[in-house]
Amino acid sequence: MILYWYYIMKFIAFDLETTGTKPSEDMIVEVGAVLFDGNQALKGFGELVDPGISMPPEAAAVNGITDEMLRGKRKIADVLVDFAEFCGDLPLVAHNAPFDYKFMLDDVKLHKSASPRGVVLDTLPLSRAVFPGLPNYKLWTLTRHFNFPSGTFHRAEEDSSYCGLLFAKIVETLEMRGEPCSESDLVKLMGGKEEMRFPEFKEQPDQLDLF
Repeated sequence: MILYWYYIMKFIAFDLETTGTKPSEDMIVEVGAVLFDGNQALKGFGELVDPGISMPPEAAAVNGITDEMLRGKRKIADVLVDFAEFCGDLPLVAHNAPFDYKFMLDDVKLHKSASPRGVVLDTLPLSRAVFPGLPNYKLWTLTRHFNFPSGTFHRAEEDSSYCGLLFAKIVETLEMRGEPCSESDLVKLMGGKEEMRFPEFKEQPDQLDLF
C-alpha cells in the first residue's frame, strides 16, 4: 500500500559509515541514501569513499569495510556533489541524525561543497515520541518490532532503507491519530531548538527526471 500524505510524500533517507565516532578526527567511508515516496523505495544511492587514512580494525569489525574495498574510490568532495544532486531540496531523514549531519557538515564546510537543501529530520527522537515504551530505540530493534524486511545492518544504503521505512511508519501513525506532521511539526516533535540544514556554497541545478 502506498501512503499519500498531505504534508510529506517524497523524502531521502540517508546514512553514513565512518572510521570512528568523532567528526573532527574521523572520516566518512560510505554514503548511502534511498529516495522514498511514502513507504515505497524508488531508487538508491550508495558509494564507498576513500578517506585518505587506514580503516581502523574496530570500525571495520562493525561495518565490514576494509582498506582494500576503499582503495581507488572517489574522495568525499566528489561524492558530495552527486549526493547533493540526488537529494535536491527534499527533506532528509536519518536515525540519530546529528551524528551523520555533523560528519557531513564538516566536509561540506571544508570543501565548500554543494549540499542537500532539505531539512534534516531524526527518526530517533521521533520514534521515542510516537512509540513510547519500547525496550530501546536502536534502528535494528525498531526494524524487528515493526517486522520490516531486513538483512544485514551497518552498511549505509541498507540502513537508509530501514530508516526510510521507520519514518514512513512514524508519519503514517501520526496521520492515523489525526496529529499534525508537517516538516515544522516534526522538527518540534524532535524537541530540538533549531532545524538541521546544510549551508549552501554552490548553486545547484534543478533536478531533471529524478522523481
